[in-house]
Amino acid sequence: MALTRRAEATASAPRQSVLRLLDSRKMRRIANDRVLYLMLLPFLVYYIVFHYVPLMGNVVAFKRFSPARGIIDSPWVGLSYFGQFLSSTNFWRVLRNTVTISLSTLIVGFPAPIILALMLNEVRVTAFKRTIQSITYLPHFVSLVVVSGLIVQFSSMQGLFNDIIVAFGGIRTPLLQQARLFVPIYVASEVWQTVGWGSIIYLSALSTIDPNLYEAAEIDGAGRFKQLFAITLPSLIPTITVLFILRTGTLLSVGHEKIILLYNPLIYERADVIMTFVYRRGLIDLNWSYSTAVGLLNSVVNAFIIVGTNAVSRRVSETSLW
Repeated sequence: MALTRRAEATASAPRQSVLRLLDSRKMRRIANDRVLYLMLLPFLVYYIVFHYVPLMGNVVAFKRFSPARGIIDSPWVGLSYFGQFLSSTNFWRVLRNTVTISLSTLIVGFPAPIILALMLNEVRVTAFKRTIQSITYLPHFVSLVVVSGLIVQFSSMQGLFNDIIVAFGGIRTPLLQQARLFVPIYVASEVWQTVGWGSIIYLSALSTIDPNLYEAAEIDGAGRFKQLFAITLPSLIPTITVLFILRTGTLLSVGHEKIILLYNPLIYERADVIMTFVYRRGLIDLNWSYSTAVGLLNSVVNAFIIVGTNAVSRRVSETSLW
């Protein structure tokens, strides 16, 4: 027994020394990069406090929550609220509206920054290029409340949009009180607000393309149009793929803040989406358990969508988030 213990101690000694060496290297690396870790610390605290800790509150979706009893003492109801939502008349309405607005914004809004970046990349006058960039970036920094207020004013009977309609022979109508016009107004405002800021990433990707590729293509007789499809777009494909995957992860979480600021009961039939429904049931009707269940279901579906999109992208193009 003594010999066995002595042999085990002898065998474990090198392993322990290696572990001590690795630990010392880690500590030395952390000490050397302590400033970077300190810069990272506020972001870690933010995500832990405001994103991970609130996840524990999702247990309310499986309970009949009462503020008087608290989360722990509230009775369990299992999947009852999920069943109520899936079988309610509101389910298909909010799902249809969410998919319609999300897909419309994706189809129109996702290519817009790419097109703008490609157009700016062809501009050779630096002053003009910077002016266009500043103008298109500006809406991103305007408060959402201000943007929504402008849209409401422009869409009113005496607003700018009606002035344009009258100039072309139309008649004045309250645009935001017509359900069929809500999606076009929302999508157009979303593109206007995000197109400039979204083009920054693509402009950065364009700046990394080797200029020698363009010179070689020009020597071979390729014009600017051929160079676009042979060099520029293929070089952008990895960036486009990654951003598209990230975009699909929020497909059902359409920008409800703007919708809440724009919609009214007259256009609920087209404007009410899942997250605005959660807002009304949770904060206005005070049905916290029901709204939490709907929000949790929405998040789970979004997670499945991004995982599925990532898997398809990895299989088709070998570009993925993980």
